[in-house]
Amino acid sequence: MGGTGGMGGREHVRVAVIGSGFGGLGAAVRLRREGITDFVVLERADSVGGTWRDNSYPGCACDVPSHLYSFSFAPNPDWPRTFSGQPAIRAYLEHVADTFGLRPHIRLDSEVRMMRWDAEELRWEIETSAGELTADVVVSATGPLSDPKMPEIPGLAEFPGKVFHSARWDHDYDLRGKRVAMIGTGASAIQIVPAIAPEVERLTLFQRTPPWVMPRTDRAITAVERWLHRQLPFTRAARRGLLWGIRELQVGAFTKRPNQLGLIESLAKANMARSIKDPALRAKLTPSYRIGCKRILLSSEYYPALARPDVDLVASGLKEIRGSVLVAADGTETEVDAIIFGTGFHVTDMPIADRVVGAEGQTLADAWKDGMQALRGATAAGFPNWMTIIGPNTGLGNSSMILMIESQLTYMADYLRQLGMLGGRVALGARPSAVNRWNRQVQARMERTVWNTGGCTSWYLDAQGRNTTVWPGTTGEFRRETRSVDLAEYEVLRAGERERVPTVAVAVSAVAGPRRSRGGSVGSGAAPLPGALPPNPRASNAGGAGVAPGGAGLAPDGVSSGEAGLAPGGVSGGGGGVAPGGVSNVGGPGAGA
Repeated sequence: MGGTGGMGGREHVRVAVIGSGFGGLGAAVRLRREGITDFVVLERADSVGGTWRDNSYPGCACDVPSHLYSFSFAPNPDWPRTFSGQPAIRAYLEHVADTFGLRPHIRLDSEVRMMRWDAEELRWEIETSAGELTADVVVSATGPLSDPKMPEIPGLAEFPGKVFHSARWDHDYDLRGKRVAMIGTGASAIQIVPAIAPEVERLTLFQRTPPWVMPRTDRAITAVERWLHRQLPFTRAARRGLLWGIRELQVGAFTKRPNQLGLIESLAKANMARSIKDPALRAKLTPSYRIGCKRILLSSEYYPALARPDVDLVASGLKEIRGSVLVAADGTETEVDAIIFGTGFHVTDMPIADRVVGAEGQTLADAWKDGMQALRGATAAGFPNWMTIIGPNTGLGNSSMILMIESQLTYMADYLRQLGMLGGRVALGARPSAVNRWNRQVQARMERTVWNTGGCTSWYLDAQGRNTTVWPGTTGEFRRETRSVDLAEYEVLRAGERERVPTVAVAVSAVAGPRRSRGGSVGSGAAPLPGALPPNPRASNAGGAGVAPGGAGLAPDGVSSGEAGLAPGGVSGGGGGVAPGGVSNVGGPGAGA
């Protein structure tokens, strides 16, 4: 669906969404629910799905229960497993794109090369691989799991065998009968190891730091359960609400009382002892840091795979490569035919930041060189009318990132409403003072968390050792903090001039730090059906903490009667029976948090 003609013949749209994973598709659905159809979704690949399209390695699955790892406005009664595999999740996202009529808005093979803010026209100039366009507002939903991180290893370029990252799996390369090295022990690796161990001649796992691993309670969802969820939607909402509530109660141990996690450590050690009988191997696999400091991984197959006679553990990081021989930091040498890197993603240094140029001619990467920070995880000072989904300090340690995404979509919707009410060519720029106050208070809350005090170095921390990744609270708290835009936190910009916030504007609060509540009530109105998405000027309950009509249990993020549910059989299988991974890889494969 195209926009209007712009300057110089370029297409102009009201909103440009970057990325078509959960964040991008969710933003597109919310825009339509707000009555906004003048938007595009720019996707660099040839299909939608985001990280669930890119990660297709053997065993790839989510570690958050299926009924919580899905949109509240698009529940799926036919999830095949309690922890669904990558094929089922990707099929779900494809179905969301079809169900809500998003295909006309999606521009595939359109990688964003650069975005520049035009301070005169108050719009973004966007250069893509498919052409140029302009937009009043940009919603960046590229996600933190979009660009794999490859370590710089001396001799890697001269390695004669096969090399690839887990997020760029080479399905044409046959691993059978090969000597394979797996580098890394994160969420992807603990799924890959048990999946490929039976096929390869020998598997060597290079472990720099051992993870804490808990059992995975995955099983097939029965036909009776699926029938109940289709015929009695309140059972589906109750299941989702229970899964959400349990995880909300766990947050305090991670954020305020890390010492309470000792019992969980004991359970993790018992889980290891059941499969690893060799005391020396068990010692290598036992972490020295508090559980939860790095993400807790979920697998019932990882330890049994490591106990196989054809699987070796090198308890040291990879130092260099000499021909086909891998040399660990402890001097261990291993000759292999193929190397698989499970070394994560550019999370705290997202490459998209190099492609965003703000009001002062500075890139977002430069603005964030001392650490990412954004007001309510969404807007950055110096970058008007630009928002990010899954921005700084919006990640989770134990729950579903879909809950956080929906809260951010609520904030996005109100941001656009505020622009509409201000009228004319107008932009909102986050005040540096508001961004700084918010960030200071988030970091102050972070000081007590297990992520900062647990004695580990994790991908949650940036190069300066600051935790710019995780949210130090519950999803309910974040929902309250993002329920509406506070205009006191923004500067109103008009073409050719800057204005203070008009006195008639609705400014909920002048305090720019985390707040307990903004007040207001949450309704239980039904969401529009797919294909019939009327304007929703206030959308008071969309994405909010709704309660199902009739008091049928608390349902996170606005589960109500009349959601646009996926039709039975719409997403039907392909779960693959694979193992879920860890707890909080910001909503990606093997992580789903």
